[in-house]
Amino acid sequence: MFARLHKWNTLRNQILVVFLVVMLIVLAIVSLITFNRVSTLLKNNAEKQIHQTAVEANGRLESLYKQISTSSKLVMTNDAIQRTLTKASQGENISFTERQQLEGIVTTIQANTDGIFSFELYTDTMDRLIPLDDTNLLTRIDSNWIQQADYANGSLVWIGDDPRNSDNILALRRVNLLNHGFENGGYLLISIYRDYLQFVDPDTSNIENQYSILLDQYSEPILSNYNDLLEPIILDPSPTLTLDNQEYMVTRQTSDETRWTLIILTPIKALTEGISVLRSGIIIAGIIGFIIFLISTLGLSSFITRPIVKLTKTMQQASAGSLTLNPSVTAVNEINELNSTYNQLVKETNHLIKMVYQKEITRSRSELKALQAQINPHFLFNTLDALKWSLEDKDEDELAELVVAMSNLFRYTITKQSDGDWVPIKAEIKHIEDYMEIMKMRFGDHLKWNLDMQCELGHVRIPKLLIQPLVENAILHGAGNTSQPCTISVSIQPTENKEYLEIVVEDDGPGMNQEKLDSIKQAIHSGGVISKGGNGMAISNVHKRLELYYQKSGLTIISEEKRGTKVSFVIPVKGEEGHAEYKDDFNRG
Repeated sequence: MFARLHKWNTLRNQILVVFLVVMLIVLAIVSLITFNRVSTLLKNNAEKQIHQTAVEANGRLESLYKQISTSSKLVMTNDAIQRTLTKASQGENISFTERQQLEGIVTTIQANTDGIFSFELYTDTMDRLIPLDDTNLLTRIDSNWIQQADYANGSLVWIGDDPRNSDNILALRRVNLLNHGFENGGYLLISIYRDYLQFVDPDTSNIENQYSILLDQYSEPILSNYNDLLEPIILDPSPTLTLDNQEYMVTRQTSDETRWTLIILTPIKALTEGISVLRSGIIIAGIIGFIIFLISTLGLSSFITRPIVKLTKTMQQASAGSLTLNPSVTAVNEINELNSTYNQLVKETNHLIKMVYQKEITRSRSELKALQAQINPHFLFNTLDALKWSLEDKDEDELAELVVAMSNLFRYTITKQSDGDWVPIKAEIKHIEDYMEIMKMRFGDHLKWNLDMQCELGHVRIPKLLIQPLVENAILHGAGNTSQPCTISVSIQPTENKEYLEIVVEDDGPGMNQEKLDSIKQAIHSGGVISKGGNGMAISNVHKRLELYYQKSGLTIISEEKRGTKVSFVIPVKGEEGHAEYKDDFNRG
C-alpha cells in the first residue's frame, strides 16, 4: 500500500492536491456564506410576503365587516322596524300586512348591500317576523349564541356556518329599542355569502396546502379551510407547528377594528422551495467551477513539472551509464536555469569520464603487457625444466618431436597476432596439446589428459594464454606432487543461456586443505605469491587478466585433500566484440 502511495507522491500531484484543496475550501466557504445569506433573505421575504397578505386580508375583512355592520344597523334602526318590535315587546299582535311592509324595507336594504344573502328578524320572544313564516329562532341557532348576542348588547356575534346552507355563514345582533331605554326588542340574524368573506384570494395564492383560519374576538372559528381539529392550532402560540408530519409556519394577525384574528398556516417547504433551487444552483456552479479549476490546475501543474520530469528521466539514464544532454525547454526561469546547469554538468562529467577512461585504458594495457611479459619467461622456465627431464632417457626421434613441439610453443607464445592478443579457442587448445606432448615426455604414463569441447565452439575468441597457464599449474601442482597417475581434464561448455562459456581445468591430484585454499584465494585477490616452490604467477596472472579483459570475471577454485583441484571461470561468447564495443563507447564519450 505504501509503495502504491509513494508512486503517486509526485510534485505534479502535490501541486494538484494543494490547489484543489484550497479551491474546495474557498468554494465551501463562499457557498456556505452565499447560501446562508440568500436563504435567509428568501425566507425573510417569504415571511414578509405572508405577513403582508395577512395584513391585507385583515384590512379587507375590516371593510367587509363595516359594510355588513352598517347594513344591519340600517335594518335595526329603521323606524318601522323599531315600532313593530316595540309593539311585539308590549304583547301586541303584528298583522300580516305589517310584516309584508317590514319585508319590503329589509329587501330594499339587502338589495343595496353586497354579500348579504338574507336578513331574518325575530321578536324578543324568538318568533320570526320576516321572512313570513312561523320559524322560531331557537330552531335556527343554539341558545348560547342568543346569550352571547345579549352580552354583546347590539354588537355583531359571528356564529359561523349556516346549518341550512353550507355556502353561507351566520351573524347575530340583538335589536335594542331606541325609544325604550335600549331594551331588548328582538334579534336580527344575518346570512352572509361565504365567498364574500374570502380573506385570501385563491387566484393569487399559489402555495399548496396553505390553510387560513378566521377567529372572532372570543377565539371562536368563523371561517376555516382546515378540516381537522382547530384547538391545537388556536391554543399553540409558537411560530411553527407540525401538522400531519409536515412543518408549518404560523402567521397571526389580529384586527383592532373587529378583534378578529387571522391565522395563516404556510408549509415550511413552500418557503424553502426557492432555497432548494438555490442549493441546487450553488452545487451545480460549484461542480462546474471545480471541473474548470481541475483542468486549469492540471495544465498548470503539467506545465511546471513536465520539464522537471523530463530532466529526471535524463538523469536516470545517466545512472545507467549514459550521460546525455537534456534538450532546452520553454518554462519558467528557474527550470531553465536548472536545465542549463545540468547540461553544463553533463559536459564536464563526460569530459572527465573520457580522460579517466583513457588513463584506465593506458594503465590496463600496461598491466596486460606486464602480465604477458611475466607469462613468457615463466612458461619458458617451466618448459625448459621439462626438457631437462626429457633429455635423460629419450632417443633422437623423440627428441626431434620434442624440439618441434617446443618450437610451436615458443612461436605461439612470442608471435604477435595481426588482430591483437585475441585468438580462437581452437588455437589455444592446439597450444595446450603441444604443451601436453612435452609434459608427457617428462611424466610418461603418469600423466593423462582429456578435452571436452563442442567443435562449433572453436571459433570463439579469447585472450591468448588464458587456459594454458591453468593446465600448466594443474600439471605442476597436481601430477608433480603425487606418485599416482594424474588426469588433467579441460571442459569448455556453454551455460544455460548460451551467451556465456564455462571453462573448467580439473585434476585428480592430491588437492589441498581448506587453510591452503583460503590463502590461495586471498593471494589471488591481493596479487601475492601463491605457488609452492615457484614464483606463483600462473593463477593470479590469469585471474588478473580476466578482470582486465572482462571487467567482472574471475577465477573460482574448489579443492579437497586427496580429491583434486578444480579451477573454472565464465566468459561471454562475444567476448572480443563486447570488449571492443566497450572501449569504443568510452572513446566516443
